[in-house]
Amino acid sequence: MFKHALSLLVMVFVMNPLRAEPLAPVVLWPDGAPGALGKEAKDIPTLTPYLAAEDKATGAAVVICPGGGYGGLAAHEGNDYALYLNQQGVSAFVLKYRLGSGGYRHPCMLQDAARAVRTVRAKAAEWKIDPKHVGIMGSSAGGHLASTLVTHFDTGKADATDPIERQSSRPDIGILCYAVISMETGITHNGSRNNLLGKEPSEELVKLLSNEQQVIKETPPCFIWHTWEDKGVKIENSMQFVAALQKAGVPFDLHIYQKGGHGMGLADKPPFDHPHPWAKDLVVWLKVQGFVK
Repeated sequence: MFKHALSLLVMVFVMNPLRAEPLAPVVLWPDGAPGALGKEAKDIPTLTPYLAAEDKATGAAVVICPGGGYGGLAAHEGNDYALYLNQQGVSAFVLKYRLGSGGYRHPCMLQDAARAVRTVRAKAAEWKIDPKHVGIMGSSAGGHLASTLVTHFDTGKADATDPIERQSSRPDIGILCYAVISMETGITHNGSRNNLLGKEPSEELVKLLSNEQQVIKETPPCFIWHTWEDKGVKIENSMQFVAALQKAGVPFDLHIYQKGGHGMGLADKPPFDHPHPWAKDLVVWLKVQGFVK
């Protein structure tokens, strides 16, 4: 009986091999992040690499921004997404960005996301990444951060002494999951807005971080999904962003599902045999973008 059970366990392991553990987190600014308020963990943004297995790796990479209202970081929207992307041959990098709960406001979060994309490109050879296939992904408030970077990027500073700062911060794709997009009253998620901008932001700042108003033709292709049932973040965030992409001539995939609550992530646990349909639709889109073979 024991031998039979052991054989079954071995068979399950072979069919669903345990994933490799993530590498140690990389400190984005070893000498301290710009605007850092201290030297505690909350003051030190990091990037945790989840490298795809060599026999599966496509060379593509995605930086992941977990949600949490700019007040926390939801593990299932970081770790789980990374493992799922690894299954598709995509290396993933989970960003621990600074938060409003730690005393930070814009532009610190954007600085962290931009630095993360630059870091992946700067270490492309070490991590076996194609620097022309580096995307960004985020959920809820993390989706706001991702949508901020796809609309507020730069080409890097060619004369910077820091080689990382010479890299472009423009993601090659954006993946926005039930994302907060707007900071406008009546559409935004108030907790995220307060943590990002403070309780009385100027009209100019609200407009600047209402990313549906900041789309340009250079914004990269995006995969956007939301659910009709979402009571946490209004679906108008995704709809208005897509309208802006369409107006600017930026390619996109939009998926609105009837079922699914806010913050559900993959709606599954490892080994992710039955994720919500959005995850499978994402793989189809990633193939179109050349991120998945």
